[in-house]
Amino acid sequence: MPSSGAEYYVASGQGGGECITKPMRVEANSLMVHNNQGVAKLLPSLTAVSLSHFEFVESLTAVSRSQWSALAINHNPFVSYPFLSALEQSGSVGEGTGWQVHHLLVWGDQRNELVAAVPCYIKQHSYGEYVFDWGWAHAYQRAGLPYYPKMVCAVPFTPATGPRLLMQADCRAQNPDKRPDQNPDQRVLANYLIDEAQRLGLSSVHGLFVTEAEAQSLAGSGWMVRHDLQFHWRNDGYDNFDQFIASFASKKRKNVKRERRRVREAGIEMVVVGGAQLTEEQWRLFYRLYRGTAFKRGGTAYLSESFFLQIGSTMADNIVMVFALLGGQPVAAALNFRGGDRLYGRYWGCLAEYDSLHFETCYYAAIDYCIETGIDCYEAGAQGQHKLSRGFMPSTTHSVHWLANPQFSDAVADFLDEERREVAGYDSLLRDHAPFRSEP
Repeated sequence: MPSSGAEYYVASGQGGGECITKPMRVEANSLMVHNNQGVAKLLPSLTAVSLSHFEFVESLTAVSRSQWSALAINHNPFVSYPFLSALEQSGSVGEGTGWQVHHLLVWGDQRNELVAAVPCYIKQHSYGEYVFDWGWAHAYQRAGLPYYPKMVCAVPFTPATGPRLLMQADCRAQNPDKRPDQNPDQRVLANYLIDEAQRLGLSSVHGLFVTEAEAQSLAGSGWMVRHDLQFHWRNDGYDNFDQFIASFASKKRKNVKRERRRVREAGIEMVVVGGAQLTEEQWRLFYRLYRGTAFKRGGTAYLSESFFLQIGSTMADNIVMVFALLGGQPVAAALNFRGGDRLYGRYWGCLAEYDSLHFETCYYAAIDYCIETGIDCYEAGAQGQHKLSRGFMPSTTHSVHWLANPQFSDAVADFLDEERREVAGYDSLLRDHAPFRSEP
């Protein structure tokens, strides 16, 4: 605990007050912080990390890669420094995109010690988030209130669960026996975000695809929790793909075998290439495939070619590319990221349509890779009920939301209560239609 009278720079905690750094006095053996405007609570985690300063920055260049890497990101590739930097340096986020960089950085006693951070953006729209709040925005508009700008704590264009309230491993280990809903560190960071939203006059703050522990920690402290479903494949220690589908009901198993056979009969060969072996030419080809698929679906290619080239250089160890070759030439490809014991399927594209090629490139070849390399879980992206019949089971995702307007906050809370019940019911229904054989 700091000595009595020591000056530290912490959030004022005064709702609607100016959320900038300001000196405050910390009393020894106390969890209270005093300043000349009154008293604000100091949660235990702040003193545990000897917090001295926080700031919001407009670029990740405000921190070094080594400083960011000291944070506990649990092997998640998308909150890594190289991934977030590539988004900024490629122009995929920033000026003109509707994603204004506004990261929270928390520094320790030594100004070069980063003890916590939150990747944040000020948004002028809701594109590229995959947690859909367009209805909320329309309700604000009908009431004559602005919904934008808002703040999101997220990884742009990436519907993959991962930590958002990042802290040093030492900080996260201060209270190892605490339940997830008793984590003061995460609530302190979340309060900084609320203070900043109030200072800037933003309508709301949204944490997208947060971990279940983060959602539990913030629930009941002014944040509302939202659930949705994705479909994930789990490795139950399979020796090979045939052993995996042996657990299917006969009809489902025959369908998967037929889809794989049709790709082979078309003369298409699947090849998996690690990031270190990918050439610049292959990356440029993949960008054309990615962009073409986005346009065919009437969507937007959010990511630039330079983004893919940069991650090819800085994240090679995390990248797994699946190519579909016809006559030795690529006709399709799928980009996956590996992080710890998980594989994440992100983007795919094809030059021509072939029967079942999407399933083979994006699902079956990736499952083969997971079995061969011992990966426990494959997350194949957002939505997609069609994944269920191919062995991907429903998995709950979490987001957290804070709305400044109390009337709208109450209305959204009621909506989310009902939505969570509907999601739980849908999960149960899906499990009843899983492809696996019923136990005798």
